[in-house]
Amino acid sequence: MKYLQKQDKEILNLIKHEIKRQQDTLMMIPSENIASSAVEEAVGTPLENKYAEGYPYKRYYQGQRYVDEIETLVIERAKKLFKVEHANVQPYSGSPANFEVYNAVLSPGDMIMGLSLNFGGHLTHGSSASATSKYFRSVQYGLGKDGYIDYKNLMQLALKERPKILVAGTTAYPRILNWEKFYEIAEKVGAYLLCDISHIAGLIVGGAYPSPVNYSHIITTTTHKTLRGPRGAIIMVTKKGLIKDSLLPKKIDRSVFPQLQGGPHINTIAGIGVALKEASKNSFKIYAKQIINNAKALADTLSKQDFNLVSGGTDSHLILIDLSNYKILGNTAAEGLEEVGIVLNYNTVPFDPNPPFYPSGIRLGTPALTSRGMKEKEMVKIAGLISELTDAISQTKKRLGVTREEEKKRKVRKQIIRNTKVISDLKKEVLLLCKKFPVKKVY
Repeated sequence: MKYLQKQDKEILNLIKHEIKRQQDTLMMIPSENIASSAVEEAVGTPLENKYAEGYPYKRYYQGQRYVDEIETLVIERAKKLFKVEHANVQPYSGSPANFEVYNAVLSPGDMIMGLSLNFGGHLTHGSSASATSKYFRSVQYGLGKDGYIDYKNLMQLALKERPKILVAGTTAYPRILNWEKFYEIAEKVGAYLLCDISHIAGLIVGGAYPSPVNYSHIITTTTHKTLRGPRGAIIMVTKKGLIKDSLLPKKIDRSVFPQLQGGPHINTIAGIGVALKEASKNSFKIYAKQIINNAKALADTLSKQDFNLVSGGTDSHLILIDLSNYKILGNTAAEGLEEVGIVLNYNTVPFDPNPPFYPSGIRLGTPALTSRGMKEKEMVKIAGLISELTDAISQTKKRLGVTREEEKKRKVRKQIIRNTKVISDLKKEVLLLCKKFPVKKVY
């Protein structure tokens, strides 16, 4: 970064601080990962300078020879890796990708049916907080008391509401989705089945999680989570999608451009291409399986230490914990854990009595830890650190006599954390673990 050193030391220093933060903390937010240096290099090239409205060999500007070759190569890599008939690699991120699908196949007022945000769904799956609800009607399904999707109830709801598109996808659901059941339900009501695999795309191409390709009509995914690429997205059409509507690829491409986006970020698309090549290697299959092995080891150890895991465990890369028995907010736990260098996020849990901004749970995952080379032994160690800190914070809150309403104030949560004495010792243990497993940039 020698040129940045000359031009903008202020930005450079902040970047350096962020690099050090990532090196010296355990990245456990399930939607985060550590892209390779090769991906970073592709994203940081002069491809950023090129305006490329349109699609390969059908652009609106000149000078597209190499840009066309790059995008075509990335499209072919996506089709091959995911085993799909069509891929659009231009979406800027996951939320625009989902809206672009809706725009392609729905008319204003048509119905979307997706998993409720409160039960582990995504904003763009029909949440009232999303713009999707402004243009389309929405009905949301939830989970049973056991923390699993109840497919019988889902079928009944679909038959009653008759959605035009059924969304199978999650952001905080630790169990395997039954793609075949979703397809049966979609077929029964004549709906498109959109499988949003943003969280699990890397697990799928790595052979560690079932693929929806034989059941879905449309698949969307981000490229920066378990796929370990840059921050972008892909929309894909399957054989079943072509059978349902032979014009589906054209409709989706037109929805992306010109209807909802302008020029694509070719530098990001190049980075996606690098990530797809990395994900095609046998080493990535080993990585994907280790993500799940690590998550299971972490979940098993946490369960033994009196944590209440939603659904009782995990089959994927993430874990959702209900902290109600600790009598602390997810915010307090997440902020306290960050103080010792364990970075995760507070999250609602099914049937949460608390509002979304002050939820009862935390969400954590293993993709980035696995990228650093950690295995089951380290997961047991990390579970112990999480347990010790959470228990200590709970005891501090009780000792200080803090009420639930008082805990919602940031300054009160800081007081609880400041008075939790084990933090300095736990922080040293986390730092030692980070030094033992430094951030890797080549996979």
